[in-house]
Amino acid sequence: MHERLLLEQIQAQSAGLESRFPSTLVVGPGDDCAVLRSPSGDLSLVGVDQLIVGRHCTPDTPVDLIARKAIARGVSDIAAMGGRPTWALAAAKLPAGFARARELFDSCAAWAEHWGCPLVGGDIASSQGELALSITVAGAPHPTRGPVLRSGARPGDLVAVSGPIGDSFTSGWHLSFEPRIQEARVLCDALGLSLHSMIDVSDGLGLDADRVARASGVTIEIDAASIPARAGSTSTWRQRAAHGEDYELLVTISPDAVVPAPLSVIGRARAPENGEAPGARVLAPDGTLTPGSELGWDHG
Repeated sequence: MHERLLLEQIQAQSAGLESRFPSTLVVGPGDDCAVLRSPSGDLSLVGVDQLIVGRHCTPDTPVDLIARKAIARGVSDIAAMGGRPTWALAAAKLPAGFARARELFDSCAAWAEHWGCPLVGGDIASSQGELALSITVAGAPHPTRGPVLRSGARPGDLVAVSGPIGDSFTSGWHLSFEPRIQEARVLCDALGLSLHSMIDVSDGLGLDADRVARASGVTIEIDAASIPARAGSTSTWRQRAAHGEDYELLVTISPDAVVPAPLSVIGRARAPENGEAPGARVLAPDGTLTPGSELGWDHG
């Protein structure tokens, strides 16, 4: 089953969880992280992500960079909701006879400390096949803005990204990116409730914009010519919008807000028209429109 269809099935089966567990669950499946409430009333963000060698990096990737990317992916999910990471768990499926386990976990621990979320536990198993890491990261939401969800985009919103999009694999960016924790904090500080929605671009700009649009019940229109490119890029706008692994923030903000650096405005949100379904689409320089759902990659 394709990842998108499986996620939709999980979300459908999870509908109503918040009403069944109102004292503990604020936001369930469908966003970058779950939002949980402690008995004291404090909110926390919790997300889990995988890195599979051969899928998210090549088998010859240095162990330290494998660990870095595995931790960074989870930290990026916390940033996508405007949060600050606080702790992490690491579970690993090691190839049979894997001789660099200690180096791998030392690197995971070091990178987790680097982003302020020390490893507090995990699990190890051994099996045939490539190395796989599953990282759970928890965080604290912004103290005044609170969690920024995918579902808050409104008609009229400006749509913007925090940095260049595309060429993440050819440039090596997917192994060296810095999760946008500080940038998200600055946006929450500067915009407050005028920051309506946010997601990190991991599966492709078009696909992730489509997720925001569908969750919010709006149409997002992106101008392909406005998508910022990485220095030296020779990719087409379509390739950049579909590559994924950018880990920049895609946000929607109130149209009367002052757009803070480092955001680049690339489009707008509007109400769906003439019975169209919510979703994202990209306007090419030649005037053609491409559905955002076609501009991304599936992990299934």
